[in-house]
Amino acid sequence: MTVGVIALGRPTFDVEYAGEVAAEAFAILDGVAPGFVGGRDVLFDAASTSRAIDDLEQQDLSALIVLQVTFTDATMTAELATAIDAPLIFWAFPEDRTGARLRLNGLCGINLAAHALRRRGRDLAYLYLRAHDRQAPDELARLLAGGTNVDRAARIVPAAGELSTSALRAAEQVEESLDGLRTGVIGDYPDGFDPCRYDVEAVRRLTGVTVDRIELADLFAAADSVPPETLTEARGRAATALGPLDDLDQTALDSSLRLYGGMRELAGSREWSGVATRCWPECFAEYGGAACAPQAMLTDDGIPGMCEADVYGNLTSLILNELAAEAPFVADLVDIDAAGDTGVFWHCGLAPLSMADPEIDPTPTVHSNRRKPLLHEFPLKPGRVTICRLSQAGDAHKLVVGGGDMLAAPLPFSGTAGTIRFDKPAGDVLATIMAEGLEHHYGIVYGEYEEELLALAARWELPVVNLT
Repeated sequence: MTVGVIALGRPTFDVEYAGEVAAEAFAILDGVAPGFVGGRDVLFDAASTSRAIDDLEQQDLSALIVLQVTFTDATMTAELATAIDAPLIFWAFPEDRTGARLRLNGLCGINLAAHALRRRGRDLAYLYLRAHDRQAPDELARLLAGGTNVDRAARIVPAAGELSTSALRAAEQVEESLDGLRTGVIGDYPDGFDPCRYDVEAVRRLTGVTVDRIELADLFAAADSVPPETLTEARGRAATALGPLDDLDQTALDSSLRLYGGMRELAGSREWSGVATRCWPECFAEYGGAACAPQAMLTDDGIPGMCEADVYGNLTSLILNELAAEAPFVADLVDIDAAGDTGVFWHCGLAPLSMADPEIDPTPTVHSNRRKPLLHEFPLKPGRVTICRLSQAGDAHKLVVGGGDMLAAPLPFSGTAGTIRFDKPAGDVLATIMAEGLEHHYGIVYGEYEEELLALAARWELPVVNLT
């Protein structure tokens, strides 16, 4: 039997760097799995990936190694899982925290893959190491020999009798506050983004929140109708918070600010308490501006905004907003440094300004892949944070709860990001995520609210995954 290899990427990331990283990985594979089958090119499109899968399907494979060279959605992952009846090993590659562009984002890719595969009943092994790491050959060989990753997940079923009266009262208030709310969703979630799926009735039964869906065209029409004075006000607000905007593409900036005005108008007229928007590619490619800062501005207005039409991410924001009475941030986990025991939560430029490190002036920027404004850029402020996700991992509702300390640290990647030290080792956090197949979006709010979230889970009769 033979080892198969396939390398996946997305052309909106750093293609040249992806090729260099893949070449280093193939050099290791030549030593660990000589004679492996599969091409050595990074596959950046569905057609070439499908052809490669067809070729691999004809082989009698003992294992398939998926090089997650950059972030990709789970469309091809699902196709692989259907076509290849062999153990799957995903290998993603850390990158330096330079403060510049997130060039690969492969960790988020294997997070998304784990979610998709776990809900399809498929196991996977994973490796998150640089190709030149001394451990990489031995760890890869161990996994190829049938080794597994350690499962660090701690799963509990909280009972009201074990929780404080104040936590139970806070959870009851959250439940009462959510009941009857309306949250908006604009457009459909992107293909291959299983974590963003939702069922309107399931949401209403569990949380009492009504999901009100409209088309992206409705947002664009509302944005087109934003009056000049609203645009002037939004531009002044952004300039006051971020500094001069004159160096940005002014046409794209106007489109971005119009998206904010359109979201704000829709939230008011449709009585939304939060909104999840299909932000890419259409907001960039069709309307011409980024939805990142507009959603952050909306969050600072008290109406949590969420990207990728992630309804459950937005529900998580509503929960955290009710508990903390301040703006939450839903982010990707894009790096784990097991040796340094830290992780990085990041999203393009979506964090609300209230989370900015007061020692660093926020600045305006463009999307790292789509190159259009308006985005926030700053490191998150230091302090105690609570992490949460109302989850559907494994096709069953649960609450993911954790905590940690956001550190005073330089901006790890462009946009809005924070360096965190979790309450348990960073490597164990990743092990939990991969074992459970958790979603790739995690809610963050400043303060200590873990017991209150356990109480909410008890009220909703949900199991809890302790992330930390």
